[in-house]
Amino acid sequence: MRVIRELATPRLLLRQWKDTDLDRWAELNADPEVRRHLGPVLDRAEAAAALEHFRTELGQRGWGWWAVELRSEQRFLGFAGLDPVDDGMPVTGIEAGWRLHRDAWGHGYATEAGRAVLHYAFEELGLPEILALIAADNAPSRAVARRLGMAHDPAADFLDPDLPPGPGQRAVVYRLARP
Repeated sequence: MRVIRELATPRLLLRQWKDTDLDRWAELNADPEVRRHLGPVLDRAEAAAALEHFRTELGQRGWGWWAVELRSEQRFLGFAGLDPVDDGMPVTGIEAGWRLHRDAWGHGYATEAGRAVLHYAFEELGLPEILALIAADNAPSRAVARRLGMAHDPAADFLDPDLPPGPGQRAVVYRLARP
């Protein structure tokens, strides 16, 4: 088991997952608005399995999908982090991502967490490039990627095999090279 690096920003702590995160994590993933660009909602058992998967990967690698906590309230907000792009996708590399509870939207938390994640990716891991794979019609996440300095690579856009066929299946690829 590796040491899990926590990432801190002025407002946020990106940390290992706790059992006490499950209630808000399950609520987040049962919200159709949060899951609108991600596929079907998850039931509590599916959310719990995802939490355990993220916790295990963090323990094995020391980085991955960190739980995001609002430091001032010690309140779980969602996740942000890094993960290898899934096998079978038409692009390869390490992706950055974020998913926050609806009550955390509109406060700049995704951008703040994303900056911490990118700094870690480039400065600590020495990665040459980070990707963001985002549903084409997910304007808020695309805006976060742009605020993080990522550029859309239209030539790499693809139909996400994990999503049902239709207009919501198109994914766009954003890239940021190590400064």
